[in-house]
Amino acid sequence: MSLSALDGQTALILTIPLVTALLLAFLANHRLSARLNALSALLTLLAALSLLAHKPEPGPYILVDDLNIVFIVLNSFVGFTTSLFSASYIAHELETGRLTPAHLRFYHAMYQVLLFAMNLALLANNIGVMWVAIEMATLTTVIMVGLYRTEAAIEAAWKYFILGSVGIALALFGTILVYMAARPVVGEGLDGMVWTVLIAHVAAFDPALLNIAFVFLILGYGTKVGLVPLHAWLPDAHAEGPTPISAVLSGLLLNVALYAVLRFKLLLAANAGAIAPGPLMAAMGLVSLIFAGFMLYRRRDMKRLFAYSSIEHMGIITFAFGMGGPLANFAGLLHMTMHSLTKSAIFFAVGHIAQAKGTQRLSEIRGLTATHPLLGWSLVAGVAAIAGLPPLGIFMSEFLVVSSTFAREPLLAVPLVAGLLVAFGALALRLHDVAFGEPTGSIVPVQASTVPLVAHLGLVLTAGIYLPAPLVAWFQHVAGLLG
Repeated sequence: MSLSALDGQTALILTIPLVTALLLAFLANHRLSARLNALSALLTLLAALSLLAHKPEPGPYILVDDLNIVFIVLNSFVGFTTSLFSASYIAHELETGRLTPAHLRFYHAMYQVLLFAMNLALLANNIGVMWVAIEMATLTTVIMVGLYRTEAAIEAAWKYFILGSVGIALALFGTILVYMAARPVVGEGLDGMVWTVLIAHVAAFDPALLNIAFVFLILGYGTKVGLVPLHAWLPDAHAEGPTPISAVLSGLLLNVALYAVLRFKLLLAANAGAIAPGPLMAAMGLVSLIFAGFMLYRRRDMKRLFAYSSIEHMGIITFAFGMGGPLANFAGLLHMTMHSLTKSAIFFAVGHIAQAKGTQRLSEIRGLTATHPLLGWSLVAGVAAIAGLPPLGIFMSEFLVVSSTFAREPLLAVPLVAGLLVAFGALALRLHDVAFGEPTGSIVPVQASTVPLVAHLGLVLTAGIYLPAPLVAWFQHVAGLLG
């Protein structure tokens, strides 16, 4: 793919992180690396925001439309705030000897490669390029999960690699089947992989091939979304990798894989003979919600706890998009946005809490609001938000999901609400002692990155009280496109 095929805006979104990654690979000064990493992420965010004012025309490789702009802007924003959090977090890991200067140089370079790969997946108009980009993002995060080089980290990275490879292989087979369905209609060559060509001619495709393809695609990309029973890599990856990568995994990479599923859902919906993809998505989402809700009670590690919380919320989002319709799709978009902001904020707090206490084990962390008030109360606010308490943004999105389900499928609302209550009980149970129990362990001051933490929680609180009319209109329009 040549740069001549890219519009100026999309060229910036892709080349800024790629060029920065090359620079960071040879930059030895870790403080300068952290600043360059954050500056590059900021410039990428500004380029992404420019898409709101002007959408370039689609080409054979790059597409910008109302659907992927939501994901690109969210991806770039959380990528920027996480880069700010990374600066203090990674510097502390260097000071304590857990990472070396070479590790930091590698980390910052790979962080930009990850942003490039995710943005490429979101911008791709070619389903083959999208697959390659998601595979690149997966391999990048696999390497970063094993950054600490401990036995547990290496094991988690291998587990992620093996399960991720199975998932991406299934997604590749599904992509090939879509091409085979398109070939008799659009001919051989590039057109059979171009999204805009596929959606224009999909009504004439063989529905049987599309049905089989979607099963492989939702299983393949569903592995990356973290849907049950394809979730097993996610808790280990969260627990053993650097905390900024946990924030990116939960806040961004899961969304990118879900975006791929939504693209193929639109293909099936436009073919009258194909199965309705919604029920399969709703079923997998509901199972993920209920399973993760119960598994929250068994967690002993703080990062594993919130990894299962991510599985729970990706289940809610998948369920909402599976239900379909203007209200459920709107709720799914809002919940995806609120979850990305909230869960990344929680990991910002958890990362510094683990550094302050020297452990991630819940049993060894007590009384945070007394020993580390800023981190303790930030965690309380984050857990209150992710549990769906009013007036925070996730309460609004969950209320809309439940309301739309009651209106269309009342019986499904029962397990949906039950799953939400089970997860709420687990989070409340875990939070009490961690935040308000008798203080235990060491009291080590840490230099916490408060700006991204406060910014995320502030946005989530604001969204629960007031959504700007342009944002509502934008999400309503995208919800209508999703069917």
